Amino acid sequence: MLLSQYRKPDGQVQVVARDGTEAFEVRTDKTMYDLAMDCAANGTGLRDAVAKLGLNGAVDMERLYAEGRLLPPVLHPDPAHLHLTGTGLTHLGSASTRATMHAGAKAQDETDSMKMFRMGIEGGKPLNGTPGVQPEWFYKGNGLSLAAPGMPLASPEFADDGGEEPEIAGLYVIGPDGTPFRLGFALANEFSDHVMEKQNYLYLAHSKLRPASVGPEMLVGDLPQDIRGTSRVRRGNAVLFEKPFLSGEANMSHSIANLEHHHFKYPLFRQPGDVHVHMFGTATLSFAEGLACADGDVFEIEAPDFGLALRNPLRRPVPPAKLPRTEVRAL
Repeated sequence: MLLSQYRKPDGQVQVVARDGTEAFEVRTDKTMYDLAMDCAANGTGLRDAVAKLGLNGAVDMERLYAEGRLLPPVLHPDPAHLHLTGTGLTHLGSASTRATMHAGAKAQDETDSMKMFRMGIEGGKPLNGTPGVQPEWFYKGNGLSLAAPGMPLASPEFADDGGEEPEIAGLYVIGPDGTPFRLGFALANEFSDHVMEKQNYLYLAHSKLRPASVGPEMLVGDLPQDIRGTSRVRRGNAVLFEKPFLSGEANMSHSIANLEHHHFKYPLFRQPGDVHVHMFGTATLSFAEGLACADGDVFEIEAPDFGLALRNPLRRPVPPAKLPRTEVRAL
């Protein structure tokens, strides 16, 4: 089952479900967040809850997409309570991509990166139910940084670059007792500033403080073991970049359960009512192939298991000749 949501002309959010080619409104006036929190409180599965509610008329998802009315699969009514986070060096091949990005970096930096990758290969998929080795982890922002499908991914005026990262994200709510509940999985563009990161590994935290996009549709159920998708960058009618991306545990050095454990082991991330969008990493970047994306380029990420492709244009403002300093006033 694929679930999504869109905004009606009156501002109300409508949840949509589909199991095949047609999508239908779910017979409810609740948002995905409301449905998920109800399920977390009463122990009902999201799929069962939708089946019990039933369906109304069919909807044209492509038309809603073109009209800019599709939303991320889940939102929080207070954006400050939605957390955007992710992990890196989690996919087979991601270490070589990182090494390509940092060609010419100090040997010690390269060794640290490869060491973390090898730690994942050796201990990222424990078989006995105990925690494995922890991955690289980063913070991207809150709900204010989450762009809807079709909406621009905006680089700040001080950015050095803006490039796509095609990934799979887990979407979660925290139940009333602090238990994390996974709603499902969705395509994600973990948009980052790779030029900034390339200057120094220690700039990675800065490079990740950029918007991201998730959706349009959320896969409810288990994540396929072998996900084969395509990442593209379009400029007008031309395709500047097109390359397969692989995900799913068959193509990863960490299990999903291990990545989830090392995120939600922190009490900070188990606050009742919060929403989490956690991105699991990638090994495919147009930046690693030498592409410099420009204002107006469109990122397109698709994989058959996840319904509609995720598309977002890049918005990159021309920086002023001299960037003003952000002033802090004393009280």
